[in-house]
Amino acid sequence: MLKVYNTLTKQKEEFVPQVAGEASIYVCGVTPYNHPHIGNARPFVTWDVIKRYLKKSGYKVKHVQNFTDVDDKIIRTANQEKLTWADISGRYIQAYFEVMDKLNVTRADIYPKVSDHIDEIIAMIATLVEKGYAYQVDGDVYYSVEKFADYGKLSGRKLEDMQAGARVNIDERKKHPMDFALWKSAKSGEPAWESPWGAGRPGWHIECSAMSLKYLGETFDFHGGGSDLIFPHHENEIAQSQACCGNSHAFVKYWLHNGFITINEEKMSKSLNNFFTVLDILKQYPAEVLRFFIVETHYRSPLDFSDERLNESARSLERLKTAMLNCIELEKQPVGEASDIGAALVDAARKAKQDFYVAMDDDFNTALALSNMFALAKEINVYYHAVTTGKIMHDSVAFAVARSVYEDMADILGILVAVREETSEEDEEMVEDLMKIIIELRQQARVSKDWATADKIRDELNAIGVTLEDSPTGIRWKK
Repeated sequence: MLKVYNTLTKQKEEFVPQVAGEASIYVCGVTPYNHPHIGNARPFVTWDVIKRYLKKSGYKVKHVQNFTDVDDKIIRTANQEKLTWADISGRYIQAYFEVMDKLNVTRADIYPKVSDHIDEIIAMIATLVEKGYAYQVDGDVYYSVEKFADYGKLSGRKLEDMQAGARVNIDERKKHPMDFALWKSAKSGEPAWESPWGAGRPGWHIECSAMSLKYLGETFDFHGGGSDLIFPHHENEIAQSQACCGNSHAFVKYWLHNGFITINEEKMSKSLNNFFTVLDILKQYPAEVLRFFIVETHYRSPLDFSDERLNESARSLERLKTAMLNCIELEKQPVGEASDIGAALVDAARKAKQDFYVAMDDDFNTALALSNMFALAKEINVYYHAVTTGKIMHDSVAFAVARSVYEDMADILGILVAVREETSEEDEEMVEDLMKIIIELRQQARVSKDWATADKIRDELNAIGVTLEDSPTGIRWKK
């Protein structure tokens, strides 16, 4: 039974999907004005693991992740580079996909952009104005937080205690300091669209409400992002969405937030010169090491980034790679009969799988799940040593169970892909080289009129399903 920690209720709850057998997910995406940094990588790797696990558990998953392609930072960067906002956002959306592909983050089903959903955003704002939750001031439209009785329920803040902070522009035109912009009137040098309140562009928070409503409906299962989004972004999403669709309406059933990343135990900041993009890190470490570094800590826990920690992750990952390589080598061993060691391996694999799934069912506890993968890796290595030193013959049936479980774990966590692909490519190259040698030996036998040897090579190849064919460019082989 899957249980998840719900930020809204501050407790673990059993996952009961809106639609039986299905899981709907909305994850807040990047603002594409620069290359993705390590802080961006964590939520997307986290949700990739969650999605993989849900699918492995039999759920049909619909995953939506937005791009905030209209934003102050994008406009500022575009003006500095004398380009359009679309040029900048397009460049860094591509940069996002390039690094996330390296990290083996599978693609979402839909990647909506703000600029493609202006009509939906305007319609939602109009509904909020009509219902009395929003008001217009000089071409700007603000959400009135005092109108929403549950404002602050996600973050645990009380409206009367809130003060206008650094992220909130103090504006005397607002009815309450915490009122936030749904629509911003047009300014020189900024993109603008026509609306009932004049030319302008959307505020930050309204986009996710409008796009999740369009693609996932009035209620969906999971909404995720970093802990920094709890307030004000996700708090404001709840206020907008519930006010628009009905105050008693549950906008999202389960709110999941990943913990912060620090750099050498300090907050990541450009001013502290400890701000690392994923590209920076991948110049020093393989992408799989970075992914492993992220998944070996529970997603809600703080994660401290340092060279020492990454080097530790690289060493740990190498242990898992060794077991996978041993699995691949065992496929080449002569097959024997069942053995006690083989039976013990099956028992270990089944226990590791059960414990792995129990850990993942406990709020996607990848740290605990990995400990079970390491336990199975140890058993595989012990079995490999017993076979290769001649203590036992290879029990292929028992081994197939263990390898299947091990690969299942690796697939859920999205690791050990490279070692399997590289080994597969190496094996194909080796087979090709061996076939060239065999064909050359047969040709030499034919030239020497050693027909018995030539025929024996041909017949032996036929027996294992390989045929030789004459072609204009010489003899070729096929399965």
